[in-house]
Amino acid sequence: MPLFDVYPLFDIAIDHGKGCKVWDDKGQEYLDLYGGHAVISVGHCHPHYVESLTAQLNKLGFYSNSVQNPLQKQLAERLGKACGYDDYQLFLINSGAEANENALKLASFHNGRTRVLSLEKAFHGRTSLAVEATNNPKIIAPINANNHVTYLPLNDLEPWKREIEKGDVCAVIIECIQGVGGIRMVSPEFYKGLRELCTANGTILICDEIQCGYGRSGRFFAHQWLTEGDKSLAPDMITVAKGICNGYPMGAVLISPMFKPVFGQLGTTFGGNHLGCAGAIAVLDIMQDENLVENADKVGTYIIQTLTAEMKAGNLPHVVDVRGKGLMIGIELDISYKEPRTRLIKEQHCFTGCSGTNVLRLLPPLCLTMDEADDFIGRLKNVL
Repeated sequence: MPLFDVYPLFDIAIDHGKGCKVWDDKGQEYLDLYGGHAVISVGHCHPHYVESLTAQLNKLGFYSNSVQNPLQKQLAERLGKACGYDDYQLFLINSGAEANENALKLASFHNGRTRVLSLEKAFHGRTSLAVEATNNPKIIAPINANNHVTYLPLNDLEPWKREIEKGDVCAVIIECIQGVGGIRMVSPEFYKGLRELCTANGTILICDEIQCGYGRSGRFFAHQWLTEGDKSLAPDMITVAKGICNGYPMGAVLISPMFKPVFGQLGTTFGGNHLGCAGAIAVLDIMQDENLVENADKVGTYIIQTLTAEMKAGNLPHVVDVRGKGLMIGIELDISYKEPRTRLIKEQHCFTGCSGTNVLRLLPPLCLTMDEADDFIGRLKNVL
């Protein structure tokens, strides 16, 4: 049986990894500045992570949500303390798209509405309503195009105000740092205005932190750069996935106390299984013990400042902007990203991502060191 051929693939088979490096099946080493779409949060094959998963798998890998699973409660307690939302409720599922589906569903259960507002260039997943909230007509099938979603511009509050004040908007869903959209960040003024409009009009505010959250921005959640600890500005729901379990499939929704759970309202077969919870707890152990959120802020700031200085000095041809927060960085070029990205992989043995047509996207493991940052900057300069 052939694979369903939907992925354009580099002719490279990654065989194993360690920290921020991976090796292919021919033994070639690569510096990983992409972390498999921001999934690898604590580094490839971290010993504590491997030991935790192995120990749990030797006890029990899975049982259903019809019985008690103390690991779920342990994870919820640990995550609440780590992110500052210990008064919220946790619903565990399998992926980012599923997290957004459940958040939007819960919002609609709450206020009985069906309209959703999403950002231009948004990406929220590839399933049902999540893909409809994604601003890419190429991946929205006719069966998904149900006119629930209106796309509006980033950091321009007036059109959002007009739509929300119609009184029929179920939910606003935003990435506070857009990933696929080119590493564009929501401004504090725009976020605060949205929060106030949603509160005044009974609209649910959902922050999609699937890519920009879990320490990547240098705060636990990217929206915490905008709220600065003011809990009155907190979103009503926060969706996470990617870095939550360092590669094991897992997602979650953090849900405000304003929502009251109802038996059977939401459900999942695999979500919150024993193996996933063990891995997610190990990720939080490592993030705390190795200060990875602080490291993301420090090393990411260094990369952004260094690349910006090199750009202004004329040492990075074709680079016109460097932006982002922490280890979520966009390098905008005045040419297509395709040749530089391909040469980085084939000649410099360094993985990066991309977005749009001309942005190199950096999403390395949060354990990236200063030496590895300098190594990457040197490889990028060699290509450009």
